[in-house]
Amino acid sequence: MMKTAQELLQERTERLKKTIIFEKTDRAPVMVTGDAVFAKHIGMKLSEFCSSMKVSHETILTGFKDLGDVDGTGATFATATMFPLIFYTRIKLPGRELPDDTPWQLDEQEMMTVEDYDTILNKGWKAFSDDYLKNRLGIDVDSLFAQLADVPQFAKNFEDVGYVIYSPIASSVVNEFLGGGRSFPKFMRDLFKMPDKVEAVLDVIHEETMRDFRQQIRAMKPLVTFISPARGASQFYSPKLWERFVWKYLKATAEMIIEEGSVADLHLDGNWERDLEYFKTLPKQKCIFELDGATNIYKSREVLGDHMCIKGDVPAALLALGTADEVYNYCAKLIKDMGPGFILASGCTIPPNAKFENVKAMVAAASGK
Repeated sequence: MMKTAQELLQERTERLKKTIIFEKTDRAPVMVTGDAVFAKHIGMKLSEFCSSMKVSHETILTGFKDLGDVDGTGATFATATMFPLIFYTRIKLPGRELPDDTPWQLDEQEMMTVEDYDTILNKGWKAFSDDYLKNRLGIDVDSLFAQLADVPQFAKNFEDVGYVIYSPIASSVVNEFLGGGRSFPKFMRDLFKMPDKVEAVLDVIHEETMRDFRQQIRAMKPLVTFISPARGASQFYSPKLWERFVWKYLKATAEMIIEEGSVADLHLDGNWERDLEYFKTLPKQKCIFELDGATNIYKSREVLGDHMCIKGDVPAALLALGTADEVYNYCAKLIKDMGPGFILASGCTIPPNAKFENVKAMVAAASGK
């Protein structure tokens, strides 16, 4: 007998919950996070796909039904237009600054100055941020927030057909706002030239953003909450700088999420191998260690053991350039080798040029169908 959408949703949610705490499940959950790949799947130009959150949402939801027995999604709409609010830098969009079918690109340059540090310290982050986004980056913040009002409905649309929303809310670790706004090279220089001031600014931003983020978590009560230090990987920093300017804030953010009763999804782009031991200081089985293929997933399991569920890490290159058999075999081996406490997913987002049959092969490796 066919299961109803609500039965499927319940089954998939239980599978995810059990996996996080290393309980035995019928199979590993498989989560698909992708946006532009679904536009390509139905032959839609990226300029149209990015034209509104609603259009991208409908496109992703339509394509999702062609994937097979997938547990859930990490993306209910294309976040392209939201990137300036995450990285505090400009974005080039298809059909605007780019050809109709070219993927969106962050256009990072020094938009935030050293003088802005004083403004943030004196006036606070929100006052600075509102002005900066509108007047310096030229972002129509009101229009973006108006579109975001639809996001709860987007989530409901996925749940109504049986898919788990992997993490309905997300935040950046505060190093990211300055890394994008100052531009990464300038931010790095600031860490050497004026470390105390940068730390004071990050403290102000962290305190303000965490206050809002805590309220969001309380309102939504998500099972999993996504946080991204993006370019916080230890490969970019010396150990002392990493500990002071990334780990301090990543740890505090994860602990706040856990304190509020949610599971912290640590979205770890780049190579974090040097500092794997640090993650064992976070509460056991209250986090998900999400990798993008740059950190050795086997080494991560070896160090973390059953301390933390691991999510990942099917490489973008394999999804774009490999064959369906290669993807299937890679995923099947990963599921077997990782054992309990493992969620199969792409490393970061599924790339726009992934072959759809490869994404289906990834899902099939987990679902056995």
